[in-house]
Amino acid sequence: MPKYKEYFKRMMGENRQLFDEFGEIHLRYMQDPKKIQAEFNQKGQEVLDIIHKYENMLCAQSEGGGYGKFSANLADKFHQIIKINFPRIDSIGIIWDK
Repeated sequence: MPKYKEYFKRMMGENRQLFDEFGEIHLRYMQDPKKIQAEFNQKGQEVLDIIHKYENMLCAQSEGGGYGKFSANLADKFHQIIKINFPRIDSIGIIWDK
């Protein structure tokens, strides 16, 4: 299994409750974004903090091993697998005009 998938699986497993909660909010967000944007942003920020933590661990391992030029590709692949599971993750932080 590629390292980025290992880190994704580890991240999801070690933070199951947070990602389960975010998954429910994410589904509701896909149905009516404006209605729950604030809740989505709040829980989403917690999720992004965890994602960045695991991304940094993943990339630090490759950079420390002399493969720094590949860390950008690893980060891209890591984010692709996240977007497969949470397609609207890039919408965290949006503020709708009322």
